[in-house]
Amino acid sequence: MPCYIHADLDAFYASVEQLDNPEYRGKPLIVGGLPSDRRSVVSTASYEARKFGVHSAMPIAQAYKLCPNGIFLRGRMDRYREKSDEIMTIFGDFSPDVEQLSIDEAFIDITGTEGLFGPPCDAAKRLKERVRSETGLTVSVGIASNKYVAKIASGMSKPDGLFFIAPGEEEKFMRSLPAGKIWGAGEKTQEQFKKYGLKTCEDIYRLSAETLVSMFGNAFGTFIYRAVRGQPAENFDRERGSRSMSAERTFDYDLYDEFVIETAILEICETLFFRLLSGRARSATVTIKIRYSDFSTESMQETVRNPILTLNGFYRHVLELFHKKYQKGRGIRLIGAGFMNLETEGSVQQKDLFEQANEKERRLEETILKINAKYPDAALRPSRLLNKP
Repeated sequence: MPCYIHADLDAFYASVEQLDNPEYRGKPLIVGGLPSDRRSVVSTASYEARKFGVHSAMPIAQAYKLCPNGIFLRGRMDRYREKSDEIMTIFGDFSPDVEQLSIDEAFIDITGTEGLFGPPCDAAKRLKERVRSETGLTVSVGIASNKYVAKIASGMSKPDGLFFIAPGEEEKFMRSLPAGKIWGAGEKTQEQFKKYGLKTCEDIYRLSAETLVSMFGNAFGTFIYRAVRGQPAENFDRERGSRSMSAERTFDYDLYDEFVIETAILEICETLFFRLLSGRARSATVTIKIRYSDFSTESMQETVRNPILTLNGFYRHVLELFHKKYQKGRGIRLIGAGFMNLETEGSVQQKDLFEQANEKERRLEETILKINAKYPDAALRPSRLLNKP
């Protein structure tokens, strides 16, 4: 029987800041920008700030109205990547099959590891303790026989939680939940649930697949039919070998504001590009993935003439793809980006003048990362508005 852990770092950016700055602990902390920063958005809010209604992807100005006494910080992506790398290395000690979804979450396939780490809950406890003792951070984990149920389970007892769904108990677990716990069902879907009087997963379970498709469309109707039965209900993209690299982010709220969406894309691009750098790889093919509030999903890829050597260039190409595919006015539930057809830098035999010029920019970007690490208030970022198509 397959067994998966979904590991989700608790309020990751905020937790790193509280780790590095003990005076912030126990206080409402909002990472993403200062109240004076024009149109900045919340990347992460500490649990203390969430009590005021602050959440990720919210404009900083709105967060300030809800929590005027909060501590507002600009992010330090290089520091977060450093801590993420430490934690992913720990995950790798528990399984050769770690599927990193984003900077702060991953699936760990622990099938067949009982001889090394004991039963699943024992393995999860050991993993959590290593993360805490070696990094000073906490991680919430869910354990189940498929990734979708493990993903939901990891959110059941946050922060620092552990929730185990025994094999054969997936359907019972899902049927016991309120409809609001269905991962992937956004604000508009929740409104539709209320419209149809569907308050619980049990209410949805009683409906046939045909009825759900007629109510919600083929893609989402089929999805929730499987979801409430505890069946694998989500296509989690995998990085196959060293040939591709991707990351995505699912939002607690459907996004409509294009500036907020573009900011989220920039953060994904930052995470991906510096994973590319650390792997000493390059690529000329970029991808975009957009999932709307009705669960319909679109993707697109494009190959450019020269390898993409800078974060600025990567962000520009991804943003161009986004604006080609995005259906304006539709709420976005998930956004993702990636590289395909990766090559190691050693496999590239020659460099033209274009590449040499861009490598100078890449070295500059690496310098900027070091400056941000030492002086976080510098808040040096790519010139995103100049690159907007």
